[in-house]
Amino acid sequence: MRLQRRLAAQILKCGENRVWIDPNALEDVSSASTKDDIRELIESGVIKRKPVKGISRARINARKAQRRKGRRRGHGRRKGKKTARMPRKELWMTRIRAIRRRLRYLRDSGVIDRRTYRMLYMKAKGGEFRSVSHLNAYLQTQGIVEERE
Repeated sequence: MRLQRRLAAQILKCGENRVWIDPNALEDVSSASTKDDIRELIESGVIKRKPVKGISRARINARKAQRRKGRRRGHGRRKGKKTARMPRKELWMTRIRAIRRRLRYLRDSGVIDRRTYRMLYMKAKGGEFRSVSHLNAYLQTQGIVEERE
């Protein structure tokens, strides 16, 4: 049967392990000695090519879904430093962009004038505001903006 399996693998263009031979027709297969005989057996469906075995992503996808919800991210899972997982520069970029977006909105909607905008912009650049909510709190304490716009 080794010859037949090897010939079938050549014809089917796959490895010998992927050649399936019908266990009910072993006598017919063992009598086949040429490639033409094997081709006939392939056409009749006695010899077939098995499908490629894949690796299931189901477990990985389930884990990824859990991580998206915030699970599996505890202290025991972490390898890098806090700044290795989220660099200081990236944190700064996300924060400053949000603050500048807020300042632009306030200036364009006429809540603050250009001079105030520029003063606050420079304060933000200097790192005075931790977040947008901190900026809003500063605006309220300084009396630049009323409680509700």
